[in-house]
Amino acid sequence: MARDPLTRNDPIPGAYPASWYAATAQAHDARAPLKGSHRADVAIVGAGYTGLWAAKTLAEAGLNPVVLEAHRVGWGASGRNGGQVGTGYNWHQKKLEGRIGKDAAHAVWDICEEGKRQLRDFIATEAPEAHYLSGVAHGEYDAAEARETRENADHLATRYGYNEIEVMDGARFRDLVRSPLYVAGALDHGAGHIHPLRYALALAKAAERAGTVIHEGSIVLGIEKGQPATLRTGDGELKADHVILAGNGYMPDLEPQVAARVMPINSFIGATEPIGDRWKEVLAQDIAVADTKFVVNYYRFSEDCRFLFGGRESYGLGFPKDIGGPLRKRLADLFPQLTGTKIEHVWGGTLGITMTRLPLLLRVAPNILSGGGFSGHGVALAGISGRAMAEAVLGQAGRFDALSLLPTPRFPGGALARAPLLTLAMTWYAMRDRLGV
Repeated sequence: MARDPLTRNDPIPGAYPASWYAATAQAHDARAPLKGSHRADVAIVGAGYTGLWAAKTLAEAGLNPVVLEAHRVGWGASGRNGGQVGTGYNWHQKKLEGRIGKDAAHAVWDICEEGKRQLRDFIATEAPEAHYLSGVAHGEYDAAEARETRENADHLATRYGYNEIEVMDGARFRDLVRSPLYVAGALDHGAGHIHPLRYALALAKAAERAGTVIHEGSIVLGIEKGQPATLRTGDGELKADHVILAGNGYMPDLEPQVAARVMPINSFIGATEPIGDRWKEVLAQDIAVADTKFVVNYYRFSEDCRFLFGGRESYGLGFPKDIGGPLRKRLADLFPQLTGTKIEHVWGGTLGITMTRLPLLLRVAPNILSGGGFSGHGVALAGISGRAMAEAVLGQAGRFDALSLLPTPRFPGGALARAPLLTLAMTWYAMRDRLGV
């Protein structure tokens, strides 16, 4: 059984998973794989948000970027995720300030906000079919979490001028998100949600219009460092002055320095049958929601009134045989009013996480940059990270240097021990979630 997430869980090479996203996106004809020997200014590994924003930025600056994608554009996490465009990072800004300093924390905050603006502007002008809608709510399960949310919202308003978070008590929040389990929550009006695969497909077309060449079906088997660097696939070879590694959770072992800090982990989503106006029994507004469980629940409604409900329930590399069963149980616990609703699509995908759940931007060689480990915050952060790496190639490394200050230590034991140790830790936290402690 294959151990690489590129080939482990998806039975048909080069085919999009059978998700609601794939069923409702206009996929292009497959692009030709790399064959023979070629030359590029910049070689980019991965055609997700990170790689495509890097390619678009470089091509618009007049360089010749070539993207090598193992399967199809947006095939990985960029085309399978929950579609939530979140604010900030997995650490509150006050915690970041204590770790990297107030100025550095403010710099990375500004970068994330720019990532959200970049995404919204692109969708408004070039991908209206991705349907950006504002509003992401966060549900809390106890009073301590509610106090932390209020303190964080106050800190963002006072120090960062971010006044988009509306904190709600239990009654108001349960009127918005109609689950009996939440004791309080907040609505971030500055966050939003999209159709993630349509966004990725439009981004690829924009990068190509600017001059990018994209090769699909081109798994990178190895990189020979040097000037130029050499990337080898099954049928081709690409030499490039610079390399950007943008494979995230689907690039676990290509570069040892990255593999020691970024681990692949799976997340799963189900889409119900359309339920029409019954969606208002669940949400009072067309928003996305995430909660504070360590094994996070995230959900929203699709444009055709399907409930899209996701979470992480498996910590091995392989997908479980039954994806829908655990999702169905968690859905019914949160929203008893949806008990018995038919689930018509289920799918899984692999994302990259770091020890701290903060992104890893790393210079692995003088002419090789890597970006990944977005840990569930990649819809906005992946794109701006790709742009930051492209800017660094162009000699403007300010954003890249700021993001590289985020603490992302190696997993204990490096790449070999990270999986069993993390499985133990996440199993423990999942048990705590179930026990409510």
